[in-house]
Amino acid sequence: MSVKTFKQSKVYTWAFKIFSIVIGQWFYLVLGSFIAIAHSYPQFAKQGGIIRAEYTIGYGAVAIIFLISGISMSTKSLLANIANWRSHFTVLTMSFLITSSIIYGIVSGIKASHDGQIDDWLLVGLIVTHSCPTTVASNVIMTKQADGNDILTLCEVFLGNLLGAFVTPAVLQMYLRGTWEFGNPTHQPGIDTTIQQLYANIMKQIGLSVFVPLFVGQVVQNIFPRQCKWCVTTFKLNKVSSFMLLLIMFQSFSTAFAQHAFTSVSHASIVFVLLFNIGVYLFFTVLTFVYSRPFWVKKWFYEEPTKSSSTLYSYSYKVLRPFYYSRKDTVAVMLCGPAKTAALGVSLVSSQYGIHNPKLGILLVPLVLYQAEQVVVANLLVKLMKKWIHAEDSVPEDEETTVVEMESHTNSNHEIN
Repeated sequence: MSVKTFKQSKVYTWAFKIFSIVIGQWFYLVLGSFIAIAHSYPQFAKQGGIIRAEYTIGYGAVAIIFLISGISMSTKSLLANIANWRSHFTVLTMSFLITSSIIYGIVSGIKASHDGQIDDWLLVGLIVTHSCPTTVASNVIMTKQADGNDILTLCEVFLGNLLGAFVTPAVLQMYLRGTWEFGNPTHQPGIDTTIQQLYANIMKQIGLSVFVPLFVGQVVQNIFPRQCKWCVTTFKLNKVSSFMLLLIMFQSFSTAFAQHAFTSVSHASIVFVLLFNIGVYLFFTVLTFVYSRPFWVKKWFYEEPTKSSSTLYSYSYKVLRPFYYSRKDTVAVMLCGPAKTAALGVSLVSSQYGIHNPKLGILLVPLVLYQAEQVVVANLLVKLMKKWIHAEDSVPEDEETTVVEMESHTNSNHEIN
């Protein structure tokens, strides 16, 4: 049988289809494999394990992701997005205050119902999880895949995690009072890390794994722009970033299994957290969308100020109208707002509660599971987000063109005709 005949056979056709499906779902297959390895050999990639994953993965894998980001973006766009204080306000309030307050209300209701199947420390873990900053790597990768403003996402990651060392402990002190006093970090035995040490560790990790590789990438990108673009395309560096993300999740699961996190609670609690995480992530994604594109802003400030407009309207338009973000910026905010970090979150939790705390494993269950689930769900939503961004490519990037602009464009066409 010739090669041409074989390629036309049903066996080859079906084999090729199956192979294409497998390749298309490589992310989930590798994730499943890593979770299985983490379960069987947790000592390999846990923090302080055989490969010293807190350095090789916690620093190395994250650094590769941001090095790739650095050589893929223009410095001018990076500086412009750093100055976008409105998006910083939106993401930070959503990430630290809105999500955590909603979760606090929900778990307080669950605790008040006295459901013995759900461990109270697991509920504390949910509060801790949603008080953490946005994730370090996955939202940058997902935003890039959705053709969103990945440079803005990178800025939010840097700022959110930099402030996380201060804000997360403060938010926990605000919530863990009264009936939640037992879960307050200040009341835990065996705490061997001070706030100063915690901040120093966070600064070191952010500096070495985010800032330095990003800076190096920017330098290289400005010196060799065409070569960098060729490398990104030829070597499919976006896929490399996705694999680095899988390694980060591998480390988180290995650490959780090594600390017997999933055997510390009942099966009912695990099922509850799995379903709860998916539900709240989708809810927070929708809530972030509404928060990023408030209908009242577009309704009240539908036209640019003119000479006849009042001073109040002119200033209000200038300050508030930009809070109705473009589609690319909205996707970036949607992927940052609900997301929570496990890469730095595990360090934040361990430092506050003590690495020898008998409840540490239970506290980490919601955080580790949320990280994996947010990546899986976001990976499914990316295609929808990408279609939404490109739905109106024929109009300007900010498709919310004002009524005045459209009318003036129409009038100019009439004059030409």
